[in-house]
Amino acid sequence: MTAVPGSPGSAAPTQAEAVVLLDEDGHAIGTTDKRSVHHADTPLHLAFSCYLFDDDDRVLITRRALHKRTFAGVWTNACCGHPAPGEPLDDAVRRRVRQELGLDVEDLRLLLPAFRYVAEQDGIVENEMCPVFAARVVNPEALRPDPEEVADACWESWSTFRDAVLSGSREVSTWCREQVRQLPSDPAVAVAATQDALPPAAQDDSRMGEPR
Repeated sequence: MTAVPGSPGSAAPTQAEAVVLLDEDGHAIGTTDKRSVHHADTPLHLAFSCYLFDDDDRVLITRRALHKRTFAGVWTNACCGHPAPGEPLDDAVRRRVRQELGLDVEDLRLLLPAFRYVAEQDGIVENEMCPVFAARVVNPEALRPDPEEVADACWESWSTFRDAVLSGSREVSTWCREQVRQLPSDPAVAVAATQDALPPAAQDDSRMGEPR
């Protein structure tokens, strides 16, 4: 396990973000402010997760900032986020990885297009259709976690991490545990899935996330 330093200084103020609300079939039915979407009865909405690898096939694991509203201080995959209304999912992943971690990625591949989960911590619920991606980091040395989002980060052997998660000996977020169970044994080189199984709200780039 290789730890990495956090970003020096304070993060820039963040603008209000909108998330895309979904019906049970994954169609967009509206938007709402991200700051108010998570509560005890969180509506279903569109999100994504991304697993990042370096050239040695190590995976980047992050610990969520201690002041985050949802799952504060929990270790999880490299990056999660929400596409903005009208934003293609691939673009949203690249944007969020750059914002949270200071990294650029290549070989971005969709691996779990239909992943969905519900999780609860301290009365706050996550309720997401959350396609899962993997990507290579262009320059791992550029890693500078945003302290507003990430409390800590480290590179780990994927096989060691995967075995520990599957055995239950490694504490990670609910969604990360379920994703690791469903991901290919070596996601760094796995063949990309087709987009046919994505939620409908994430399939139409021209109207990404807009209600129909």
